[in-house]
Order: sequence, then structure tokens, then C-alpha cells
Amino acid sequence: MLLLAIETSCDETAAAVVQDGRKIISSVISSQIAIHAAYGGVVPEIASRAHLQSVAPVINQALQEAGIGMDALEGIAVTRGPGLSGALLVGFSAAKAISFARKIPFVGVHHIEGHLFAPFLEQPVAFPFLALVVSGGHTHLYHVEGFGRYTTLGRTIDDAAGEAYDKCAKIMGMPYPGGHIIDRMAQNGNPDAIRFPRPLLRDGSLNFSFSGLKTAVMQHVMKNPVSIPSQAGDDLCASFQDAVCHVLASKTEAAIMQTGATRLVVAGGVACNSGLRLRMSKLCMQLGVELSIPNPDLCGDNAAMLAVPGDYYLSHGIVSPQSLDVTATWDMDSLTAPRPEVRGFPIR
Repeated sequence: MLLLAIETSCDETAAAVVQDGRKIISSVISSQIAIHAAYGGVVPEIASRAHLQSVAPVINQALQEAGIGMDALEGIAVTRGPGLSGALLVGFSAAKAISFARKIPFVGVHHIEGHLFAPFLEQPVAFPFLALVVSGGHTHLYHVEGFGRYTTLGRTIDDAAGEAYDKCAKIMGMPYPGGHIIDRMAQNGNPDAIRFPRPLLRDGSLNFSFSGLKTAVMQHVMKNPVSIPSQAGDDLCASFQDAVCHVLASKTEAAIMQTGATRLVVAGGVACNSGLRLRMSKLCMQLGVELSIPNPDLCGDNAAMLAVPGDYYLSHGIVSPQSLDVTATWDMDSLTAPRPEVRGFPIR
């Protein structure tokens, strides 16, 4: 099956052509970072307008790079949620319009589902597996039994890890988005220079909290102003990153112990972080667990990742109706039952 995938959940307008949910034929991403940098974060209204301007050119470019026309498409996978409502509507409306005009099926996919299955575009992972999804809006641990069969084991109760990175970068005086700058500076710093808190590390749950860590960084900077770049800045970044990675690795280890998982997927934008990749690699080597982390190009928001679950759903006759709407909030656990808009969902 040759699918067109479309992603517009936040501030990237993306489209991809993927064959059989595995082979990327083309992948195009138009970033809005330069637009939102002046505001220090994503402005929803501006993001929606930028998507409106970019979605058609990005789709056309993806088709052109794939060397095909729309008549070759057999289906469409598009992000239905969660995300910014206005942004989601742009991609979703485009998908429904193409579906209606070309008389091909489309399916609305959960954004996090895409991240979960991004590694499948490189090497499929056997079910079941444990998944840590870490991004600007999500820090979740899932037990994945199959497509559409997810159990949430833990989640952030406040700031997500990626959100904490960007907010702390702003506190340190770095431009938006600053997460990658912290990662780069941390490589030259001393992770033991500052002892930052490890929230919820011993609470017995698999939940996360990074708001307190963000506050600790703010208080430290107020008492000990640092210039960027500097050795003190490198140490600050290394200490902050060590705290984040320590919490993520510890909670993931606890989840592995509880579930007996032998396979781990780490995905989402923060999976690009070199410190996290190294920490997870060491953890899995120590525990004898198979680790799958996608290439950095597939960690951030992209459209190709949606084609993996999209191909599965469409191949099993799971098609979204034209009446379906986007949803800004969408619990992954709700996908463990047949979707209300379709019948015959293959639960097992």
C-alpha cells in the first residue's frame, strides 16, 4: 500500500509517502522554529496560519520527491490528535479533502502512536514491548501489546521533559528552542557540579514530574548568574541534563522490572538527546534488554511515522469517516477498545 501521511499537530508541517508502512519514499518537513523564536515558544494562532500556507506546498513536494501523482495513492494517514486544535484542523482538512476528491480511504492517527512506531521504519520491533515517549508535550511510559493496544504505566503530572528543557534554556538566556543547546553544552560540563533534585524518584509510582527541577534551576541561576557560553554554563547544563536522564532511566528501569519487558523503545523529540541515548543504551546493556531508538530524523515530529500504524489500520479495513473531527486531547488507553467510528477492530 502506498500511503500519503500528513502531520500538523504543532509547529511542523510535514508530509511523507511511505510504502507498506515501512519504506519511506519521501519525507518533507517544514519547520516554524524561526517564526516562533521571537516569542520564546509556539503561538497557536500563528502556527495555524503557517500550516495553512505550507500544507499544500509540502504535500506537493512530498509527491514530487516520490515521483508519483495523487492517482498513485491508495490511502492517507493523518494526525487526528492530540495537539493544537487549529494546527490539527489544517492537516486533517487537507487529508479529508484529498480522500473525498480521489475516493481513497483515510485514517486519523494518534500522534503518539506515530512516535511509538517510528523505529519500525528502520527495523520492526516484536510485540510486546515497553515504550518511553519523551517530547515537549509528553513524557509517558507505555506497555505496547500491538497496534491499538496500549496501557499507560506512567506519565508526567506537570511539565514534560522536553518542556523542562526549553523552559530551563530560556531561564539560562538561550534562544528558543534551547534543548539541543543544553545537550551540546552538557557534553563539556561536570554533571556532579550541582546537585539538582530528582522528582518522584522514590514515590513508588512510574509517574514523572519536572516542574520542581525547573524551579530549582531558576533559583540556582538567580543566586548564581552564569554567562553563556562559559564553563559554569556547561556545568549547569550537564547537571540539569544528568538529573533529567537519571529520572527517565530510573523510572524506565522500574517499569522493566515490573513488566518483565525484554524490549524497549525510546521515542519522541527528546530521544535525540545524546545524554538520554547513552543512558538508555547503558541501562539496556546492563539489563539485557533490546533497545530501539529511531534515527534523530525520525525522533522529532514527522509524517512518515504516522504511516506505520496508518498502514496497519487501513489494511485491516479501519477507515475514518468524513464526519470525524480532530481532538486536542486524546488518551492512548482509549485505543485499547474498538474505535467508535469503525467496526471490526482487530483487538487480538
